[in-house]
Amino acid sequence: MTRRLVAALACRANGSRLYGKPLQQLVDGVTILDQIVHAIRTFPIVDEIVLGISEGTPNLTFIDTAHEHGCRYVLGDERDVLSRLVACGRLGKATDVFRVTTECPFFDYSILDEAWARHVTEGHDVTVLDFVPEGAGFEIYTLEALERSHREGSTGDRSEFCSNYARFNQALFKVNLLHPKPPCERLDLRLTVDYPEDLILCRAIYEAFKSQAPRIPLETICAFLDSRPDLTALVAPYVDSAPVWYGQPQRTHAHN
Repeated sequence: MTRRLVAALACRANGSRLYGKPLQQLVDGVTILDQIVHAIRTFPIVDEIVLGISEGTPNLTFIDTAHEHGCRYVLGDERDVLSRLVACGRLGKATDVFRVTTECPFFDYSILDEAWARHVTEGHDVTVLDFVPEGAGFEIYTLEALERSHREGSTGDRSEFCSNYARFNQALFKVNLLHPKPPCERLDLRLTVDYPEDLILCRAIYEAFKSQAPRIPLETICAFLDSRPDLTALVAPYVDSAPVWYGQPQRTHAHN
């Protein structure tokens, strides 16, 4: 069977701490979402990018973004993020879905090709890059695994925490947890944009390495942040040093 990998990017403007995070600019003319799309498009293994846009007037601007990038899109329930990811996969006729969150401008580009190859050849349902700075990981699901997560998971599992069903029920799936190269195994760092301080940090990274964009190496980013304690101090109160998938408590049964 020919495999088809589709990137599903869930988009919405609402955010109590920082409004319109995917549309925040890293530099003039380049938003976080632009950076993500540009980076994914450098990978021939990704057949298509589909935006999963939340319903509602504040989110109409994402339709313009989709047109600007030549991406197809779906519209769906604001709270049921997982349904939008599934709809993206179905629209793109995906066998598998690549997921990064749209408030995270950088991920570990160096390992994606290997991750996809292992996902296919080893027959995994879910492949995850873990142990990286928060926001620098990614997930690959078979479409069937995403559909099962939506079907069997709780309302909370379908929310912005849409990986929770698979994370907390790993025994139900064949899961492959990948480590990055040692210099990038940095759970003490943070590269997601949830607070204004996060945006200051990510803008500084992009400004310093925009000549290497969109695939700014994660190892380069980590070394830069080590040289800028002023930036890491800004986001230190928000750092979560726990792995996203590894060591998570497992449910004894599914919660419907």
